[in-house]
Amino acid sequence: MSDSYSDKNLQDEVSELETKSVTAARLFDIRRIIGGLFVIYGVIVSIAGFVASDDEIDKAQGVNINLWTGVGMLVLGVFFLAWLKLRPAAPPTPPLDSADGEK
Repeated sequence: MSDSYSDKNLQDEVSELETKSVTAARLFDIRRIIGGLFVIYGVIVSIAGFVASDDEIDKAQGVNINLWTGVGMLVLGVFFLAWLKLRPAAPPTPPLDSADGEK
């Protein structure tokens, strides 16, 4: 009788750990990290492009390179975050126990 109680407790603990693992995997999805960094850096570089002086623009042959690079980074970052939202990471399937089939 005590064996079935401990097995149930063990199964509950395993189930809880699997839930935490899935949550951690979704939290640290690489698309979230890359998208977030590109959005942050894109905002910073875009601001640098908006406040660029005429001398800085002349150095880049008349192209406001900071503004264009910042906008490109923002677009890429939003793409990664949208991808994460539209196609979230699937939770891993639990392994099948061979011991259950032998009983």
